[in-house]
Amino acid sequence: MTPESAATAPTPAGGSPLAVLLTVCIVQFMAPFMLTAVGVALPSLGRELSATAMQLSLVEQLYVLSLAMTMLTFGRLGDLRGQRSVLLAGLLAFTALTLSLGFTQSVEMVMIQRFFQGIGAAMMLSGSLALVAAAYPPQLRARKIGLVSAATYAGLSMGPVAGGFVTGHMGWRGVFFMAVPLGLAATAMCLFFMRQGARNATGEGLDWWGSLAYAASMGLFMTGAAQAKRGALGFSLIAAGILGLVFFLRLESRTKSPLLDIALITRNRFFALSCLAALGNYAATFGITFLMSLYLQYAKGLPPRLAGLVLLAQPVSQVGASLLSGRLADRFEPAKLSTAGILISAAGLVSAAAVIGQDTPIWLLGLLLVLIGTGFGIFITPNSTAIMGSVPRRQFGVASGMVGAMRTLGMAVSMTSVTLIFSLFLDGEAVSINTLPRFLDSMRVGLSVFAAFACLGVLVSFGRGRKHQ
Repeated sequence: MTPESAATAPTPAGGSPLAVLLTVCIVQFMAPFMLTAVGVALPSLGRELSATAMQLSLVEQLYVLSLAMTMLTFGRLGDLRGQRSVLLAGLLAFTALTLSLGFTQSVEMVMIQRFFQGIGAAMMLSGSLALVAAAYPPQLRARKIGLVSAATYAGLSMGPVAGGFVTGHMGWRGVFFMAVPLGLAATAMCLFFMRQGARNATGEGLDWWGSLAYAASMGLFMTGAAQAKRGALGFSLIAAGILGLVFFLRLESRTKSPLLDIALITRNRFFALSCLAALGNYAATFGITFLMSLYLQYAKGLPPRLAGLVLLAQPVSQVGASLLSGRLADRFEPAKLSTAGILISAAGLVSAAAVIGQDTPIWLLGLLLVLIGTGFGIFITPNSTAIMGSVPRRQFGVASGMVGAMRTLGMAVSMTSVTLIFSLFLDGEAVSINTLPRFLDSMRVGLSVFAAFACLGVLVSFGRGRKHQ
């Protein structure tokens, strides 16, 4: 059978591969879309519901927090109970809560529902790569994961644009309503065109104590990262979260049916270093949009709409590079390709740190964003493919959950670094004309730190070597 016929042949265990791919792409689009689109709608929501600045920040933080706390658990649950079952439950919960949020009358209920919406998103995302890996043979897997990665970046980049447009014409409630048809379409495809495949792990149970320890540790770490600007409190929570993760790993090493098989980290060097490379890459790239947004509006004087258009250069280039790298990873060693990608990102970050200033031309900034985004897009698809290909089928869900966990941790590390740098340079003062020189200094340091994360990612990615088949 040729690769092309393998892609189109029916898969009795899991239904249509095309239906699996389309459903996963919609899921991967919706989850980040609901993060960035709602972020644009927050001022309108705050005015209507008389919300404080702290409450508005929690609307976003609670969504990411619940994602981080439960991603690994649902990945493991998918291995035990079937990935389709967890995906379908997540789709139903996410879509119902998205619709409900459009009718909510108090900011407190918005916060509560956003937390549970994040849990629904974790159920959808945790096993998505596992479903794609099971639906397609290894020789086609990278190309399909490239499509999934492109859908993720499309959601991130389209969220602010669509969210701003809909909020301006329909109000903040319209942002939630416009995502409901996508959720219904994905639910219908999951119900009618996907079948429950064989369970990856049988005869084992879910490690509830490990799940609780992991959720609590991630909750402390993410809350501390969000509160890092408060100094001692934020960093105390981060330290408690790190200690909790150490306890979690010790607990897992003594558990018969663990949430995370420690052998994946201690004996599978390729898997462990691939996950660390992903962590370094997300830590290096996630905070760039935040820094550049402030720079374009305060240092260059651009209005938010034009600043947003300039910032689109990075995610759009990520979409294109993800599609390209998916095809390349079917032909070349994924580990080498992902190393080249993070090396390109590192070069872009080093260049940005060297040239950024008040007089830096916009075209050069856009070129650097394209370079960084292209490197990130080239890295993430083959790296995710390498992670999924380095574990047996029975651990596909855990590996897929680890990809999501590394993404969330990297995002937290990136934003915590920005917060710490701002606290050192600006000392609690807002960015303004008076503090612009100090802001530019802090931005150069921030970009240098991101470049350091990327360089560490290069070393880790290079050090993993080739995967043993």
